[in-house]
Amino acid sequence: MKLKSLYISFSAFLLLTFSACKKDLEKVNQNPNAAQNAQPDFLLTAAIKTTADTYWGTTNNMNSSLLFIQYWAKIQYTDPDRYIFSNSDFQELWTVGFSKSIVNLNQVIRIADAQQNPNYKGVALVLRSWVFLLLTDAYGDIPYKQSANIDTYLTPAYDHQKDVYEGLLADLKTAQASLDPAGKAILGDVVYNNNIALWKKFANSLRLRIALRIADREPEVSKQVLADIQTEGGSFISSNTETAQLVYLSSPNQNPISNLFDTRDDYRISKTVTDQLATLNDPRLPIFAAKTQVATPLTYAGIPNGLLVGDASSLGFTKTSKPGTYFTAPNAPAVIVNYAEVLFNRAEAAARGLTTEDAEALYLQAIKASLGQYGIADNDIATYTAQPAVQYDAANFKKSIGNQKWIALFGEGLEGFAEWRRLDYPELQPAVAGVLNGKLPLRFVYPGTEQSLNGQNYKAAVAAQGPDLLTTKLWFDVN
Repeated sequence: MKLKSLYISFSAFLLLTFSACKKDLEKVNQNPNAAQNAQPDFLLTAAIKTTADTYWGTTNNMNSSLLFIQYWAKIQYTDPDRYIFSNSDFQELWTVGFSKSIVNLNQVIRIADAQQNPNYKGVALVLRSWVFLLLTDAYGDIPYKQSANIDTYLTPAYDHQKDVYEGLLADLKTAQASLDPAGKAILGDVVYNNNIALWKKFANSLRLRIALRIADREPEVSKQVLADIQTEGGSFISSNTETAQLVYLSSPNQNPISNLFDTRDDYRISKTVTDQLATLNDPRLPIFAAKTQVATPLTYAGIPNGLLVGDASSLGFTKTSKPGTYFTAPNAPAVIVNYAEVLFNRAEAAARGLTTEDAEALYLQAIKASLGQYGIADNDIATYTAQPAVQYDAANFKKSIGNQKWIALFGEGLEGFAEWRRLDYPELQPAVAGVLNGKLPLRFVYPGTEQSLNGQNYKAAVAAQGPDLLTTKLWFDVN
């Protein structure tokens, strides 16, 4: 008994000693220079910068969506331009979106509730909605409801794309109600410099974008969204100065496109773009494309998408056009929603009978806004919009809006990709040496980590949506 008592006493001593040591170690391992509580302004800035870098960067823009939509083409390492990918090639948007952007924005929402600052919550909801929109537009069905609580749902279930879009519309309506220009101030906003009135316009502009994304499937829901915005007395982005974008600084915080062109020479402008702009005598051609380094008959020479490596390089690095300096400059902006897009969306909503606005007038305003975005002179704008080929065709609004919107979204690979799938214009031809049996990509494939780490939910999503292939149509892509 004495030995047993001694053993128990010694065990208790060890337990108390370990507990005390653990507390001491926790103190030792604390960084005295780091804040122990996350600050919403730092989290907000980080979420904006991280998402913009991913959205505008190599993997999801330059090496995929810009090629799919035939804004850019590849002159070296042409596999992506031929649609040759592995499932690891589409990892970044998923990983950054869920594990960094959404996690940070969820934390901002929790802090906003604790601090009773609805403006932080509203801004975070707008940004989180944009991140989810990028994800569902690219992959289709995604984790949405359970992704807000990753501690509880380590392997979150996927939600149908329809439910994601409608959930985002509800989130944006909540954001709109939370945002109050007369309310508590925020910090850390590198999009609108903490201007809450502009965030309200941004929120409505995203609601409009999503309303049209679902318009072929759920026209009554789309109509109600626009009616709600009108009832609320809300407005949209209403000038080029209000465009939602992150304007980059100098290195190391330079635009990702600028950063890539510092060391690589893989990319050229697509021949699809240069041909279309040349045919229309479009004054944006010398802005979108750089002159060839040596004189050529065309001055601005794009290359066909999806050539074999030898065929592409044989066109000549100095005889083909890189993207224009507007897009390769260190401080070039990553555009999230531009004013021209909002006007095109309003024009389409009117053409569909979802509003009573003048579709043709808004269409022409949209073209003028896009040209004005690049500083095109008024007389050149007037000449351009007077051309018969540019005039609005009410009998085929998807063609008129689709062709001109495709031009206006130049550089915005992911958004251009989504709108092309929805409107079916312009009528693009598959890559010359593409590997999809004469088809173009219609989505990103799920990252391979989902198969290994969230296999059951991944399989359920594929069973519901269709094969996990580049050519599988998503729910919103009707035609």
